[in-house]
Amino acid sequence: MAETFLVESPDVTYSKDFIEAKYTYSTVHVCKENGVTKVRPCSTRFTFRTGRQVPRLGVMLVGWGGNNGTTVTAAVLANKLGLSWMTKTGRKKANYYGSLLQASTVCLGTGPSGDVYVPFRDLLPMVHPNDIVFDGWDISSLNLAEAMQRAEVLDWPLQEQLWPHLEKMKPRPSIYIPEFIAANQEERADNVLRGSMAEQVEQIRRDIRDFRESSGVDKVIVLWTANTERFCDVVPGLNDTADNLLRAIERGLEVSPSTLFAVASILEGCAYINGSPQNTFVPGAVELAAQRRVFICGDDFKSGQTKLKSVLVDFLVGAGLKTKSIVSYNHLGNNDGKNLSAPQQFRSKEISKSNVVDDTVQANPVLYGPQDKPDHCVVIKYVPYVGDSKRALDEYTSEIMMGGTNTIVIHNTCEVRGGASGGFTDFHTRECHGNVGLVAGVAAGVAASVAVLLVVTAVVCYRRRKAAAGVSGAGSGKWESAVAHGQPRYISRAGEVGAAGAAPDYENVFVSPCTAPAAARGWTPGWPEERFSPQVPVDDDYFLESEAAPGDQPIYANTQSPTEDNVYVIPNQ
Repeated sequence: MAETFLVESPDVTYSKDFIEAKYTYSTVHVCKENGVTKVRPCSTRFTFRTGRQVPRLGVMLVGWGGNNGTTVTAAVLANKLGLSWMTKTGRKKANYYGSLLQASTVCLGTGPSGDVYVPFRDLLPMVHPNDIVFDGWDISSLNLAEAMQRAEVLDWPLQEQLWPHLEKMKPRPSIYIPEFIAANQEERADNVLRGSMAEQVEQIRRDIRDFRESSGVDKVIVLWTANTERFCDVVPGLNDTADNLLRAIERGLEVSPSTLFAVASILEGCAYINGSPQNTFVPGAVELAAQRRVFICGDDFKSGQTKLKSVLVDFLVGAGLKTKSIVSYNHLGNNDGKNLSAPQQFRSKEISKSNVVDDTVQANPVLYGPQDKPDHCVVIKYVPYVGDSKRALDEYTSEIMMGGTNTIVIHNTCEVRGGASGGFTDFHTRECHGNVGLVAGVAAGVAASVAVLLVVTAVVCYRRRKAAAGVSGAGSGKWESAVAHGQPRYISRAGEVGAAGAAPDYENVFVSPCTAPAAARGWTPGWPEERFSPQVPVDDDYFLESEAAPGDQPIYANTQSPTEDNVYVIPNQ
């Protein structure tokens, strides 16, 4: 491959096969002695060697038949074929907008006419996406054309052009362990591997070898783009070391499908990328990768709301604003949203979205004390109608000087469709002077609309409560242990049976350490144990109210402390 530019430096050498670059990484070592912070500069000398011959690359996707897998395969194919198609806003052409390598530039430096920019892809010899060979696994047997149609992401005129190419691609049977993903995914699972856990890992290894040989690729990367799994406990003797993890697989103990794929990839010498937020890389998997000198990376793609959060919080705290509250709301209607409607899978995503804030907060002891951190709430709802159009709303509230507050609200819609999509950002500062008349006018209009909505909602809620009370009487309480379900605490309406044998209409959910809030005073619990008698808790902030009908999604109580391990459900109160 011919370079589009050359670096003339004693630290960079070009040979027939390699580009070698010597680089000095400078940092500092900091220590405290007798109350004095001492800083000592230090440096490390690295030599980077890059092959000039670009390998033929194969990518195997776990979850190839999902929205991500079908869309990326279709997009690469559309670019490779140079396709275009008509939409209601005009003709569109295949492109790689949004790709860091294919659609961004880097400033090399300053020339006679100013700054000189080159495409990121030209910095070093790199694989072009059009040259990637795809394969993969999925628990659904649909070919990629049928899966593309099911995903409802791409415009139909484009799908028609891609159909004859994609219908020839069919995912290999995949590993399916029902307890790691939502129960609502069972209807898709008609293309699964059989046999013991060790046998399934061995089959994945055979698949990788078969793909490498049949496609003629030089390198294989395995990428997890399947459903978010629940978290897997790290247990000494089970998955804490490489040997223990391999023994656990042989014995068929608890190992998640994503970890099984990671182990198979590592044993085959293939780099493994985890694109979902579960803890795939348990300590044993990391140790195994280090032993085999295989690259592994990733804990969620973080390409949307989560990425924006990490950037914005870093900006706010870096600017000296003390962010006190972060509320993130999402709703989407694709299969990712359907899977995340289950509490344990949602918890994995919630942790991923929350963790991006921790490092920034801990890096500023001027603003935050040891136990001080922002209130952080994450909500994800499944709304089938909106399909692959993901709607996100974020609110960041920060304290500013002299008792003032600043609130930033961001709304974003992300979709791949022919129609319009976009987002807007609204910045407003509370308790500050300026164009308050305009802000007040808009706020008053919104407040009036909300007031009308609340009145209507109150009437409907009252009628529904009254009707529910008439059917179920006083109802009965139910207690659920957090140990059984993990965070977030939840009660599912579906399948619960009340005293009268009918599904109760859970209207109030209380979460507290073996106590019920003040709102429950006067109610006699349905369980005999004295220790569960209603009391007023220290903190009654865990009161939730819902008027959803039986069979709807579970009520979530997103609690923070692991000691809050009881959920109180008071029907019809």
